[in-house]
Amino acid sequence: MTRVVQKFGGSSVADAASIKRVARRIAATKQAGNDVVVVISAMGDTTDDLMDLALEVSPPPAPRELDMLLPPGERQSAALLAMALSDLGIPARSYTGSQAGVITTAAHGNARIIDITPGRIEKSLEAGDVVIVAGFQGVSQTTKDVTTLGRGASDTTAVALASSLGADFCEIYSDVDGVFTADPRIITGARRIPEISYEEMLEMAACGAKILHLRCVEYARREDVPVHVRSSFSDKPGTWVKDLADITKGSDMEAAIITGVSHDRSEAKITVAGIPAAVGRAAQIFDIVARADINIDMIVQNASRVMNGRTDLSFTLPLSDGPTAVHALTAAKDEIGYEQILYNDQIGKVSVVGVGMRSPPGVTSTFFRALADSGINLQMISTSEIRISVVVDADQVDEAVRVAHTAFGL
Repeated sequence: MTRVVQKFGGSSVADAASIKRVARRIAATKQAGNDVVVVISAMGDTTDDLMDLALEVSPPPAPRELDMLLPPGERQSAALLAMALSDLGIPARSYTGSQAGVITTAAHGNARIIDITPGRIEKSLEAGDVVIVAGFQGVSQTTKDVTTLGRGASDTTAVALASSLGADFCEIYSDVDGVFTADPRIITGARRIPEISYEEMLEMAACGAKILHLRCVEYARREDVPVHVRSSFSDKPGTWVKDLADITKGSDMEAAIITGVSHDRSEAKITVAGIPAAVGRAAQIFDIVARADINIDMIVQNASRVMNGRTDLSFTLPLSDGPTAVHALTAAKDEIGYEQILYNDQIGKVSVVGVGMRSPPGVTSTFFRALADSGINLQMISTSEIRISVVVDADQVDEAVRVAHTAFGL
């Protein structure tokens, strides 16, 4: 008997008809002889609607109370899905995150899973039930408060449950047919990738691909949980995310140097100009940003200006955190001694990703030449062993994705 964890996103359970359709798919999996655990998101825009209501009542809402407000959306979906399955003759039992044993840190709004104690789930599976778990939520190990794991984190709940239950694999269902070589809304000829490694999927998720939550992929890689990305609206084969050693040899993607092209429009760039060229100034700047609880992505520091002994430091960060970072650095101008701060929120990041770029020469030149031939100026560059990322003007992002996709024959 195979044990499967299936996760369905909000678009898959947007209304009663959608919930019934999902129930039929789950029923088919159960009737094929599998143990089935389902992780469910809130219906459609339920979470967004609750967040909007909270902001109307109390801007900004208290994090603890927000974590009390938002989780019922997933619980509602779980209960309705259990009812739909029962009507199909499939016994089902729904659980909240805490009832399912999802133990988290105490950080409201962005808690992390510490452990899962799935005793109640195991008993229900032994009784022959399909188990439905409300995603995105858990309970703090220390405070015993309800916590949420951050937007999109039902994916992480599903992979964590698959690991703790010893499931054979985890299926992530959404409204797309798998992972593609680029966003099909930009590249009409983008191809579905049959299999992709954890490392490549991590880089693509970090660089803007929205198909899987970044923490979900991190968890899957750490626990070696194969993830099957599929559409709940079709029976197409989807994409398998797995260890590189387990990827099928001879697949049509094996010879590709670049696996895919990702883009991200949700970042801004800050340049701290005229910084005294002294030891510890960069540390000061990033200490200030860190104290504001802001994550940094790409960093570029110019060589010191010989004439005046000053340098410039540029970095990218989430667009939503830009004003906060500018305010914090402005308040520390006398402490750091810089000349001015430049802020640009009209940028985008474009990345090419692939384990195939580890050894062949010329990948960087191919990418940069394609961008140059299209008149696209590069503001920043960042690389890893399997990724090259560039920052370009926001209005050139789509064209940069297209020319990169073409340059590498995707």
